Amino acid sequence: MQYGIFSVGDVTTDPTTGHTPDDTERVRNILTIARHADEAGLDVFATGEHHNPPFVPSSPTTMLGYLAGLTTHITLSTATTLITTNDPVRIAEEYAMLQVIADGRMDLMMGRGNTGPVYPWFGQDIRQGIPLAIENYALLRRLWTEDVVDWTGKFRTPLQGFTSTPRPLDGVPPFVWHGSIRSPEIAEQAAFYGDGFLHNAIFWPMEHTAAMVNFYRQRFEHYGHGSADQAIVGLGGQVFMRKDSQKAWDEFRPYFDNAPVYGHGPSMEDFTRETPLTVGSPQQVIDRYASFREQVGDYQRQLFLLDHAGLPLKTVLEQIDLLATEVVPVLRAEADKARPAHVPADPPSHAERVAAARAAGEVHEQKPAAADHWTGKTAEDDLAAADAATR
Repeated sequence: MQYGIFSVGDVTTDPTTGHTPDDTERVRNILTIARHADEAGLDVFATGEHHNPPFVPSSPTTMLGYLAGLTTHITLSTATTLITTNDPVRIAEEYAMLQVIADGRMDLMMGRGNTGPVYPWFGQDIRQGIPLAIENYALLRRLWTEDVVDWTGKFRTPLQGFTSTPRPLDGVPPFVWHGSIRSPEIAEQAAFYGDGFLHNAIFWPMEHTAAMVNFYRQRFEHYGHGSADQAIVGLGGQVFMRKDSQKAWDEFRPYFDNAPVYGHGPSMEDFTRETPLTVGSPQQVIDRYASFREQVGDYQRQLFLLDHAGLPLKTVLEQIDLLATEVVPVLRAEADKARPAHVPADPPSHAERVAAARAAGEVHEQKPAAADHWTGKTAEDDLAAADAATR
């Protein structure tokens, strides 16, 4: 079982001090948080992708590529990569490059995001969100698995004889999660390809999360990728901890009440009762999160949101330490004890995916790229030859 953290990268005023970090401070704090998570022994760090204030992570691969050189073991991921408004050609190139730089210590989560205006900013129509996600991902897979792609679709210009570079590490693309909180079509897509499904349940009751996850499991089995309980599932969550539960409530309440996404809405009492947000002692977090397998089955990745709502960096680092030392070891032991032998403990690693692909004969040696007729010496030779023919 993997345990880690994710950041949405919000820039929010600390309601207790009035301090608002600028974009530079917030980005650098996220880098510090990721490095600390690695040093503390957590398994995953994931960053969101946003293109609007008050969020700063507009370029996940830049951040994760930098972190690949600073961290040693943590898996670098996204939460989310916008499959609808990013060109799949750029996704193919940028994440294959990240895969090479990180030596396979990465994966990514596809999603549509939750900011409606981002669609026209990138020349797309939000009413086409689901068809965009389906078509763009189908193209992305071909770009990663085929050396030369000819393609025609609805939402971008055709490709003729196109090769995405660099090619995936060891000839095997990164592992992909599909994230959705309300669209069964995305759970269906994840199941169809045998990919992972992550339900970021931070705003939803567990009953809804369980319905989405169990639908994905059924479709995963339907498409022949294994039994339903072998499907690769992840969950999102939120916690705030102190040794003393009442201190946790008192300290976190002003941050909750003023948070840009749920402040001035439901009370913290209602929100903690209806969603996975857990405020209290480490033992209360353990009890709450250990119970989720009763509703969604054994799953492979649990991510926690810790650095939101204006919480100061020092507090976030303290939360990471509590999570890594007092919560994760207990949750991991309980999950390992309860999990049947045939159910994967973790998402597939790059090494496991390479071994499986080789066993199935699906890995091909990378061949030197054929010379193109558009750039470089070949283009110059072609132009010279054409010029000579007209003399």
